[in-house]
Amino acid sequence: MKPTVFLCLLFCFFMFLNCSSEEDRITIEQNPQPETLYFPPINSDVWETKTISEAGWNENQLQQLLDFLELKHTKGFIMLHNGKIVVEQYMNNHTEASPWYWASAGKTLTSTTSGIAQDEGLIDINNKVSDYLGTGWTSVNLEKENLITNKHLLSMSTGLDDSLGEEITPDALQYAADAGTRWAYHNVFLKIQDVVTQASNTNWDTYFETKLKNKIGMTGSWIPFGNLNVYWSNTRSMARFGLLISARGKWEDNIIVSESFLNDATNTSQNINEAYGYLWWLNGKTSYHLPQSQLEFPGTLISNAPNDMYCALGRDDQKIYIVPSKNLVIVRMGEAADDTNFALSNFDDNLWEKINAVIN
Repeated sequence: MKPTVFLCLLFCFFMFLNCSSEEDRITIEQNPQPETLYFPPINSDVWETKTISEAGWNENQLQQLLDFLELKHTKGFIMLHNGKIVVEQYMNNHTEASPWYWASAGKTLTSTTSGIAQDEGLIDINNKVSDYLGTGWTSVNLEKENLITNKHLLSMSTGLDDSLGEEITPDALQYAADAGTRWAYHNVFLKIQDVVTQASNTNWDTYFETKLKNKIGMTGSWIPFGNLNVYWSNTRSMARFGLLISARGKWEDNIIVSESFLNDATNTSQNINEAYGYLWWLNGKTSYHLPQSQLEFPGTLISNAPNDMYCALGRDDQKIYIVPSKNLVIVRMGEAADDTNFALSNFDDNLWEKINAVIN
């Protein structure tokens, strides 16, 4: 081969390599690899952070959000993106170490622990409650009592009368409708804790701590309050739980609760209240019911929030919002934002207006 021909071929070869490298670079820039979901280490205060600019958010809108939260009696507020802390603020005499109550947002802890018990084969949510607690756990006749399954407890569709107060003794649990035909927000869901206790041959606190709390590095404890069992923890523990659920039940490579259970838990669980799963509230549905009401309201639960958002909601505006499409977990702890103390109020829409200004 003549030297000139050889040099021409060599030149073309190097030009090809250079062009290929440039094309690869452009392709990588246009299609960056998705960020790996981060999990904070267990038994450690270490939690990696990222800046608002690294998250691609609007920093100039953050202060308005924080001012609004402080004005609305917030104590702890955390925003996670892909598991890393982007925003963490404590206000109104609250600190990172301060415990606070989850109120009804803690129902989702009960749901998840029940899912773990089912994964382990201890319970079946489709079985009737009396298989575990025996008959006579209500004042309903045996035929109607045996219609009530664990799934009805998790979906608030037991058919038991919710107008008789908060007691869950047999005398207080009376018939209103057949199980599965009526949705009513009621403390009777706590009976699923008794089901898990009986099936696991241990107490609720021990099973919860062993199977969930300790495995994801949460702090806190269940504290009896009247007829309720209320969870208290710091704000980061609430965020850890939200991160577990957003990761579809996995903590790093460990499956804590099955994805199949969480898929059921975070989708409509019955045909009455579209916006309710297994003790989780669901956004983006065509209608919803509210606690202490048999009315059906048209539209989505929180109009300013993304349609795929689902959430844990508790009295005095305790919140865990999870948005899969944005790899986002948001936690709010505090006193009631306004004069009302319901789990869902105008505060949610107003808060999401401020959040959207930051993240969009």
